[in-house]
Amino acid sequence: MAVLLADSEDATGDDAPGLMAEQIEAGCLGGVAYADIWTELEPGLMGRAPSRLLRILRGCGALEQILPEVDALFGVPQISDGLGEVDLGEHLLAALDEAAALDAPLSVRFALLTMNVGKYDSPREHLPVHYKHIERGAPRIEGIAERFGAPDDWRELALLALAECERVHRASQVRAGPVALMLERLGAFDARERFDRLMMVCACDFRGHGNGDKTYAKAALLADALAACAAIEDTSAEARAAAIAAAFRSQRWSSETA
Repeated sequence: MAVLLADSEDATGDDAPGLMAEQIEAGCLGGVAYADIWTELEPGLMGRAPSRLLRILRGCGALEQILPEVDALFGVPQISDGLGEVDLGEHLLAALDEAAALDAPLSVRFALLTMNVGKYDSPREHLPVHYKHIERGAPRIEGIAERFGAPDDWRELALLALAECERVHRASQVRAGPVALMLERLGAFDARERFDRLMMVCACDFRGHGNGDKTYAKAALLADALAACAAIEDTSAEARAAAIAAAFRSQRWSSETA
């Protein structure tokens, strides 16, 4: 079912959503192991249009039961550089479809699915800003990963995206020191595959903000910084900052952090 819903615009009849809603209301998910539910979700998330799967699951009430943290994102606003404000749920759908367009692995799609779950209950007086969402989001990601038996590398990537994606979006070549420290935090020097997947998460998040036709410049910036560091033998933060500063023709340090 998940494959059909994700891959085909006309895979189901007009009455299918209503029938699914009736089944959900009748308790068809009661007693179903989360591992079995994930077996249905996984091919849908890896389909050509993951947003279609989530829209239908939300429409029939299934998403609220199996991923209430994700369902609760719909209707929650967030500031967007490209669009002014976005609905976090709609942004998630757009980002997942961007991941499909890039043929991203499932770990990237899991990170996109879960990385904003700390934002659904942000204090209303602060919206569309989400103070302390990282502190709220981390245990929720841990809980979702445990619920569905997600591999450790998926969980680690999702937690890294939670903590660092917005910082990556703000990375600047004006100050090289914070960029050097960021590369170390992201595991660029000793966990390159995870770093590359994080860049894909960030790119999909960026493109989901109405930037689908744009290149994600921050990934190129960090790739240039990483190349500058690879060209020197000294692995100290000072040496790396100096190498990046030379490559960027910028200052090494400032009081701000990346």
